[in-house]
Amino acid sequence: MSSLMKGTAILTIGLFLSKVLGLVYVFPFYSIVGEENVGLYQYAYIPYNIMLSIAISGLPIAVSKFVSKYNAIGDYEAGRRLFKSGFSVMLITGVVSFILLNLLANPIANIVIEDDEQIYSVEQIASVIRWVSYALLAVPIMSLIRGFFQGYNHYMPTSVSQLVEQIVRIIVLLGGSFIVVVLLDGKTETAIKFAVFAAFVGALGGLVVLYFYWKKLKPEMDTLLLNNVSSGELSYKDIYKEIIQYSIPIVFVGMSNSLFQLIDMLTFNSAMISIGLAKVTDTYLTMLNFTTQKIVIIPVMLATGFSMALIPTITKYFTLEEYGVLHNSMDKTYQILLFITVPASFGIAILAPDIYHVLYEQSEMGAEVLAHYAPLAILFALFSVTAAILQGIDYQKWIIFSLLTGMLIKLMLNTPLIKAMEVDGAILATAIGYIVTIFINITVIHKVLHYRSKVVFRRILLIAILTFVMSVAVIATNKLLYFIAEPTNKGITALYLLICVGVGVVIYGYASFRLGLAQKLLGERFTKLGNKLGFK
Repeated sequence: MSSLMKGTAILTIGLFLSKVLGLVYVFPFYSIVGEENVGLYQYAYIPYNIMLSIAISGLPIAVSKFVSKYNAIGDYEAGRRLFKSGFSVMLITGVVSFILLNLLANPIANIVIEDDEQIYSVEQIASVIRWVSYALLAVPIMSLIRGFFQGYNHYMPTSVSQLVEQIVRIIVLLGGSFIVVVLLDGKTETAIKFAVFAAFVGALGGLVVLYFYWKKLKPEMDTLLLNNVSSGELSYKDIYKEIIQYSIPIVFVGMSNSLFQLIDMLTFNSAMISIGLAKVTDTYLTMLNFTTQKIVIIPVMLATGFSMALIPTITKYFTLEEYGVLHNSMDKTYQILLFITVPASFGIAILAPDIYHVLYEQSEMGAEVLAHYAPLAILFALFSVTAAILQGIDYQKWIIFSLLTGMLIKLMLNTPLIKAMEVDGAILATAIGYIVTIFINITVIHKVLHYRSKVVFRRILLIAILTFVMSVAVIATNKLLYFIAEPTNKGITALYLLICVGVGVVIYGYASFRLGLAQKLLGERFTKLGNKLGFK
């Protein structure tokens, strides 16, 4: 395996594990603080998630590109100058953004809370936003160090620090919440403040790991600096211009979902209050932006993980102008994406009542929101992959344009649709916004690469048929189990859920192997597995 592929694999595994941990903690946290109080957490979670997207996606990649570029021509001094000046810049940026978020906490809270009948007060919302803002003091510096290491092809520091950061955050979050609520019988509001402050403690954990790697790798990097070949004096203006050009498109991709959620956070409550639903608006927004979103994002992670592995190949063949091979790679990327997300999202929609009951609690409304929100997983995954392809062919500016267009449409439609359809209106506005964004991305890709594919269209039809067959089998199994005996607790519901998921996986998997689809899309290992199972 080449060092580039190895590095990409290390980063992908680290990021994937970090995101998995970021999903898993929600369920025990929910059981500790309860439905009403987890809503308070999500008001701080969206600003934090936007901040985190900037930190873990844009800046490290931008810095690593810059450092790698100048290291390749022997100018190690350029990267070191960026690091030294960047450290000061990130310190200032962290402090300024910390102060700014503290100052904005009250105005944001006043937009979100518009009625006395809502569950939370303006001060409660403002308080949790202030507590999460402490993470801004540490995260920008951490991003700079990660990017600097990646520029030297040292990917392990980023991967390990991301994991440690997430583990420390979750331990502090769950441990602190448990101690406050269960052991000390304290206020859940205090536990929520502790939970959002855990982002800062987690960031400190990540910085400790990076400091360890800095001590270990600095002698090697200092040795390279002794053999520096200057490429000409770079002004700080030139350095930071390059960094900004690299980072902005990547940042937009990383925080696309959070930006759409931010629109909901700022407009949902006012629209719901205007139709007389002030009492339930906070709970419904929590279901939309937090509890169901955490479930829906799981198939998106799996699909993009599989398909993103093909993006370096796409970049390579675009550079070499081998468009035939490039088109084949794109065909495969789209097909893998749909092969995973389509059945998974429809499976979640069908089993939404049981999934919501097992992971959270029995809730007719929660199940309904999850069922209607689940198909959007297909759109989230398509956006990630089309944006990655645009990055691969160096058309990053279109990502910003398409995303801003989609967000504008979401913003225009959100309030009228919520007034007409309540939560479904917000879901529909998100779907329309993403469809427009994806349409623009695909149009640009097809125009630049002259890409048309009958194979993908045929495979979409095949995947739709297989998903329909699987869905019928899962619905029938679920109905049969409920006919035999209604579940009386979470344990029996979880058993029913496992049986239904098992039936769905077996039916879809069997049909995919029988038709040779799994082997064609998922590679040599699945071909060997198919041969062992008698599918040749």
